[in-house]
Amino acid sequence: MELTTVWFVVLAFLWTGYFFLEGFDFGVGALLPVLGRNDTERRVLINTIGPVWDGNEVWVVAAVGATFAAFPEWYATLLSAFYLPMLLILIALIVRALAFEYRGKRVDPAWQRRWDRCIVFGSVVPAFVWGFVFGNLLAGLPIDADNEFAGSVADLFTLAGLVGGLTTLTLSVLHGAVFLALKTTGDVRTRARTLAGRVLLGALVVTAVALVASDPEPITWATGAAALVALLAAGAANARGREGWAFLGTGAAIVLVSATLFVRLFPDVAPSSLADAYGLTTTNAAATPYTLSIMSWAALAFTPLVLLYQAWTYWVFRKRIGVNDLPPSAGAALASAAK
Repeated sequence: MELTTVWFVVLAFLWTGYFFLEGFDFGVGALLPVLGRNDTERRVLINTIGPVWDGNEVWVVAAVGATFAAFPEWYATLLSAFYLPMLLILIALIVRALAFEYRGKRVDPAWQRRWDRCIVFGSVVPAFVWGFVFGNLLAGLPIDADNEFAGSVADLFTLAGLVGGLTTLTLSVLHGAVFLALKTTGDVRTRARTLAGRVLLGALVVTAVALVASDPEPITWATGAAALVALLAAGAANARGREGWAFLGTGAAIVLVSATLFVRLFPDVAPSSLADAYGLTTTNAAATPYTLSIMSWAALAFTPLVLLYQAWTYWVFRKRIGVNDLPPSAGAALASAAK
């Protein structure tokens, strides 16, 4: 296997890992005002992802960095085409990180509500825009004979982008609801499981539409159909209260949808809507063989360490939490002291 193909597979792995892990992060953030009926319940929701959300974001840093190093032409074209959407994602992620840090810094319900809205914004926007970006990428961009983006922002507002965005957003919400059912106790767990059952139908519909819209080939028909089966299996497990199996099902669906995307792309990395010959491929967008060789050795050395560390983090914080497991909020503590 050529190194260009190896690094395409590596990038597919990194993006898939990001969608799987950040998917439930985004879903939890999006559901904060839906499942969190009071401040304590919202704190429970935030604490389910508190120890891991920043580690999950490492995957997108690695994916973008690897794209820049392994396929610099692809990176340049993506940033040129999706400059504003990428900027919006970056702003949303920064706002979400600030919200996690500052929400509890003041004893003020209005202050906390504002940061809660920031968490929702910072979760919904990336969950939608990433699908918007990859949906447009799969459909093809106006790339000219010089392998440069020749369109405008208006050219990105396509049906493919909309369907892609709705797919990633809906799958993230479903994945997050199932994750919350898996990680919480009491009323929050019950409501999360009920909500997951309701979101399932929407996830099935948009995923099926996205599959058909991607002009599938036999192998992507197979992976897409497997994603739908995984969603159905997740729904069945969720209905029986088997949250662990349900989470594996939604996770498998996200992995299969991502695999469908990258298998459908290969050997292209950025197809051109102007002419097939103008598109970027794993060959004409790649870095030099020497660069790819150095990157390969570095990845072999450090990737296992990163995976082991992240697996250890999830193991340490594996238990469920509920409203009775949290200390009083700062406001409650002050009120109690004043009595």
